[in-house]
Amino acid sequence: MNIIIKDISYYLPQQIVTNEDLAKENPHWDMDAVEERVGVKSRFIASKDETALDLSVKACKRLFQVYPDAPDKVDGIIFCTQSNDYIMPPNSCILHKELGLPEAVMAFDFNLACSGYIYGLQLARCLIYSSAARNILLVNADTYSKYIAKDDRSIRVLFGDAAAVSWITLTEEDAGIVDILCATSGIHYDKFIIHAGGCRMPKTADTSTLKTDSSGNQRSAENIHMDGMGILGFVNSRVPVQVRQILTRNNLTIDDIDLFIFHQASNIALDSLMNLLKIPSDKVYRNIAEIGNTVSASVPIALKEAAEKRLICRGSTVLLCGFGVGLSWGTAIVKI
Repeated sequence: MNIIIKDISYYLPQQIVTNEDLAKENPHWDMDAVEERVGVKSRFIASKDETALDLSVKACKRLFQVYPDAPDKVDGIIFCTQSNDYIMPPNSCILHKELGLPEAVMAFDFNLACSGYIYGLQLARCLIYSSAARNILLVNADTYSKYIAKDDRSIRVLFGDAAAVSWITLTEEDAGIVDILCATSGIHYDKFIIHAGGCRMPKTADTSTLKTDSSGNQRSAENIHMDGMGILGFVNSRVPVQVRQILTRNNLTIDDIDLFIFHQASNIALDSLMNLLKIPSDKVYRNIAEIGNTVSASVPIALKEAAEKRLICRGSTVLLCGFGVGLSWGTAIVKI
């Protein structure tokens, strides 16, 4: 028996913010230069009263429309988010309620960002291998827009909101998750951080005060702080090594992979990884222009889109890779 990603559904908010919209709001922003460097032309943004949980409910209901028997089969929910509705309880428990699932279904959250899909696959795979579950909903959802200062050009142009749900289960087919590697570098935890709002630094009047950096970006301690160049350097030094490692231990080469789906971090990051690993451009999937960086939902959304566009099909071998907050990174090889 193998463990497969049976299917994926996703949901994007209704509000679309284009680069033209941002240029009208911020005439001093050079959006042409931003678009060339970052690669994002538009992003989907949750409304004021719309949360990652709300997006996830809609993504799950889309999946259930395709598989009406799924609610009776699901015995586990794994919810990856950094945009919880509440400090407690976890989003997974509220999702359980909204979907009307039986009490026998286990449900838990884990807090991770752009590597979260690969880590989630590892968690789901281990639970199924241990016979703790047979059918798991892996949910990846975030609304980073709620953490971004409106005058922070370095981050606001990049991120979009989204939710994706993957049905992870057993199969007798010659398909499934081949191998997964996960890694962490906690020493670099402050490269991507929101300083205030947790127990270490509770919110105060001072933490909400906007401050201007050397590039003219304004943000407070309650907003996302990202060391973009520091993270890019980190990704370039770690991710190619892990990709080569997982290929080598499975007796595979770049040529054996039909499609590479990296976390849609930015055009700069994708170009850099493609060049460092010497991957042909037609084997690297991109959708960042249309939806932006959707955090842990970016890899499953891209995987679903690639299948819908018939870039991959039954028998294809796909390499999935996510990296970001933590700092953490992970790579999976999947046979479709």
